[in-house]
Amino acid sequence: MTSQPSILFAAAIVCASVSNLAAAENWPQWRGPNGTGVSSERDLAIVWHEDRGLFWKTPLPEWGTSTPAVWGESIFLTSHTGDGKLLLLKLNKKDGKIVWQQDVGTGEAVREAPKRLTQKFHQLHNLATPSPVTDGTTVVAHFGNGDLAAYDYDGKQLWKRNLQEEFGGYTIWWGHANSPVIFKDMVISVCMQDSLADLQDQPVQSYLVAHDLLTGKQRWKTPRMTRADSEQSDSYTTPLLTTYQKQLQLIVMGGNQLDGYDPANGKQLWFLPGLVGGRTVTGPTVAGDFIYTTRGQRGPLLAVQPRKAGENDFKSIEWDYKEGTPDSCTPVVWNELLFTVADDGIARCIHAPSGNLRWKERLKGKYKASPVAVDGRVLFLNTEGLCTVVSAQPRFDKLVENQLNDETIASPAISDGRIYLRGKQFLYCIGKR
Repeated sequence: MTSQPSILFAAAIVCASVSNLAAAENWPQWRGPNGTGVSSERDLAIVWHEDRGLFWKTPLPEWGTSTPAVWGESIFLTSHTGDGKLLLLKLNKKDGKIVWQQDVGTGEAVREAPKRLTQKFHQLHNLATPSPVTDGTTVVAHFGNGDLAAYDYDGKQLWKRNLQEEFGGYTIWWGHANSPVIFKDMVISVCMQDSLADLQDQPVQSYLVAHDLLTGKQRWKTPRMTRADSEQSDSYTTPLLTTYQKQLQLIVMGGNQLDGYDPANGKQLWFLPGLVGGRTVTGPTVAGDFIYTTRGQRGPLLAVQPRKAGENDFKSIEWDYKEGTPDSCTPVVWNELLFTVADDGIARCIHAPSGNLRWKERLKGKYKASPVAVDGRVLFLNTEGLCTVVSAQPRFDKLVENQLNDETIASPAISDGRIYLRGKQFLYCIGKR
């Protein structure tokens, strides 16, 4: 006969297990479950290095800068090998072992090409820059050569298309890098590029396009032709799928314009033109009443609140901050504090509702990865494997610096109590034992 204490103990174990499962969070896309770089996880490791805090590290076929997508026990990432293979990999979250590896296609990251007419790739990235996205059943990979392909979790290819072949060659100056997002039963991709309108009679089109997640059939396509020209038309940002002003929207920044779309049909809901800066790398984020975005090429950081459908004007801008804004790294917001880091390592904390600076500090190294916020902390990962962890507070409080021996361009991912850092050589799993 089972004793009452034993029953209570067993019940406590079950409750604790259910609680832990409920707290576990997937990281299904670039910038996490909400596309904002914020995790709801708790009690993560804050100290690690090559000999401490690593559950595992797995050597990767070199190389890529895509962020891992994590769902359940599966991790997905892409890579571009030296012999031109474009790979989608599935790893086991428990031990980091590669479960399967699929050759999606082939391609070359062209480094020498005319600045216009065709894309060439910056030395810091290649065809495996767009991050994969998953809904727990299907995973979609996109590459800089235009390949867009969907797989099930067993590694079976469901469909494959090439956006360059269907809609014309990419003319973005420094290599296509936009990641796709999933909305219900569709995967949505964006392409923002040089229109070449001053060089030819028929402008090159920028666009958003949605495909059926299971069949690859095109569901809708929306042209996105802004008033920008030349390199100012280029954007490397990922659409932000979010509920804003009580409506599910797809928010896009690039081509000197911020706008929102209905993800169900691609209809433009509103747009804010005239955000003249230059090509745009850092993407938008949302917190509370505002969309936070940066004009291209280190232009002002803006807090935007669209006031109406259709065209908006600068009255929609609540504040702008002009000093030392990021060129590559997307800001993150935690409890009304907005954190940014410029490519040269100057980090800032700004009161998000007002735009007032709270602190400014220099961090070590150069930065391309976007910061993430979790459990009252912000993680800043530089390009040489150093992650500085600071308190998400209105005063600067550096908690620790953690060093890995790898090149790190990809942004961190967080899932189920662990941090995943993708280096040029390895994928690292960090957590508490």
